[in-house]
Amino acid sequence: MKKNLLALSLSLGGVLLCAGGAHAQSSVEVSGLVDVFAGSIKNSGDAGRKSVVDSGGLTTSWFGFKGTEDLGGGLKAGFLLTSFLRVDTGSPGRFNPDPFFSRDANVSLSGGFGSVALGRGMAPNFLPTILLNPFGDSFTVSPLVLHANMSTAGWPAGNLTTPADTGWSNQITYTTPSFGGLKANLHYQFGEQAGNSGKSNIGLNVMYFGGPLTLMGFYERADISNPVPPNSLMNRKSDWMLGGAYDFGMAKAYLTYGQAKVDATDFTGKTFSLGAEVPVLNKAGAIKAAMARTKATTGPGEATRTTASLGYDHFLSKRTDVYAVGMYDKVTDLSSGTSFVVGIRHRF
Repeated sequence: MKKNLLALSLSLGGVLLCAGGAHAQSSVEVSGLVDVFAGSIKNSGDAGRKSVVDSGGLTTSWFGFKGTEDLGGGLKAGFLLTSFLRVDTGSPGRFNPDPFFSRDANVSLSGGFGSVALGRGMAPNFLPTILLNPFGDSFTVSPLVLHANMSTAGWPAGNLTTPADTGWSNQITYTTPSFGGLKANLHYQFGEQAGNSGKSNIGLNVMYFGGPLTLMGFYERADISNPVPPNSLMNRKSDWMLGGAYDFGMAKAYLTYGQAKVDATDFTGKTFSLGAEVPVLNKAGAIKAAMARTKATTGPGEATRTTASLGYDHFLSKRTDVYAVGMYDKVTDLSSGTSFVVGIRHRF
């Protein structure tokens, strides 16, 4: 009798566990990307050329965790904890002292209404910038990304168009459902400044994907720096960009135009970019070309930077590719610079 009762109890427990699992299925994934290159780097205005083995030739290396839980009724909870890393040295982050989970650190709730995420995540500028140029999120050879985010000896940080990093901390992000290929993300970063409640970062991006046509735009207004020093006030900077891409089959073309402005320093930056990507070898490889030109004006001073890249990316498998890229860089009244890199990228 006791054996029968025990068997019945175990059976009922199994049924209850299965029923609970049907309403609360969850999963956690570990994923990442490792990108390392060797090359010779010289930007316009640099004192000399340097040979390097470095991380992130076409994509910034990263790893992390992604989790989801099905709450039932079309509602899901999720989280992202992902970290950048420098593979050439094994150091965490993009630079010192980048936070450990500087790529993503957020929790979200999603359903038919779209999704709401709280924590650190992408800034409004990030997706339109990387999706509207053939070199993606390369902070090494993508002309558009470099002009927006990376200062050099000949191009100071004050001339960059991105106001506060490609990721924002302490933010609430609302993502709309997709309406016929149209989707928007609304971002609000709390300044967390005692006595300065009006200081914050706000922005949005709008993206349309319709067959071969892609259209995107973003706007940002930033008072708070990211990610370091954390939550420090800066001169208010606004920026926007509009652009599109069209896949003709035999080639894909890219075009963008944007502006940035800081009233306190009388700064205006205007950036125009073009790009093209041509698949070859039955789409196992692609020839990539891109150019960006930024005109930066601060008061009576004016400077122009022109950067162009040409490269080839070849996939050895779905997860591994090798690449080679040459880049030309020129700033007004400074000597030009050329760079060449070869690298390998693996996803897991």
